[in-house]
Amino acid sequence: MMALLDKIIGVYHFLGDRTPRNVPKVDPRPPKVNPWRKDNQVIVAKVHIKGDIRYTVDIINNLLGNAQKVFTRGDKVLIKPNFNSPNPFPAATDLTFLQAVIEFILETGAKVTIGESSGVMWRPSRKVFSKLGIPELAKKLGVELVAFDERLDDWVCILIHGDYLNSVVMPRLAYEADRLVYLPCMKTHALAWFSGAMKLALGFVAPGQRRSIHLGNLQQKLAEVNMCWQPDLIIMDGRKAFVTGGPDRGQVVEPGLVIASGDLISTDIEAMKVLLSYKARNKIPADPWQLPQIVTALTHKIGADKDEYVVVE
Repeated sequence: MMALLDKIIGVYHFLGDRTPRNVPKVDPRPPKVNPWRKDNQVIVAKVHIKGDIRYTVDIINNLLGNAQKVFTRGDKVLIKPNFNSPNPFPAATDLTFLQAVIEFILETGAKVTIGESSGVMWRPSRKVFSKLGIPELAKKLGVELVAFDERLDDWVCILIHGDYLNSVVMPRLAYEADRLVYLPCMKTHALAWFSGAMKLALGFVAPGQRRSIHLGNLQQKLAEVNMCWQPDLIIMDGRKAFVTGGPDRGQVVEPGLVIASGDLISTDIEAMKVLLSYKARNKIPADPWQLPQIVTALTHKIGADKDEYVVVE
């Protein structure tokens, strides 16, 4: 009975969500120089799990460079996990992983907020949070938890002038944050073929517009959403991954690694290489650089090209 009720509520949101109107129009956030570099190349850290996840986060910090040069005392840091659905990791961000990253950032003296808006068929987001146990974790760590879809009057319209999207309605909280941290899962996606760092940004988009984005050219549009801003740090949890299906269920494999960078494209490319190493029937092209998400992102210079990044392990 509860499952049927959840489906009815999901359909209600799918049909009834509207894009906020008369919100302030703003320009994209100015692009930042990626701070995680080596010999003028973007760094992508790939770490096989050694001990607990917090220890792995510390290793990532050593490989990328000291986080104190990016996160400073008093910074308002918004962490964007993947709570698209209430399904367990790798469909959603693992709570142990989330806690380790939050504790790592809190140690720099920054102020942390967790922000997310779940997928249309699983909203309201607060319901997904409750099923996953997120409110208890936020309370334990003393950080704020925000469901973007509850803030109906707290949006900005970002004028990106892309080839597929002219503007994107995004949360003011994210637009005004000092730092943005993305915590994507590693997985295939039934509609977008792959869901990683760039796809994570779709969870910022106002629900009504998000529905329309799915009606055609999804991959190109989700890439263009990232013209609004780029994150300061991406840490992708690849301890487990979907190599079929997605975003909420699929064939699970266990790569046992974490990928981290400040660059959207190279993070997703390295993640797709991992997924392609498994024999599975999915739509990721043999050359991940040919994925429409990546092609569009390169057109708009959203991240590093082939010869502009280096992998460290």
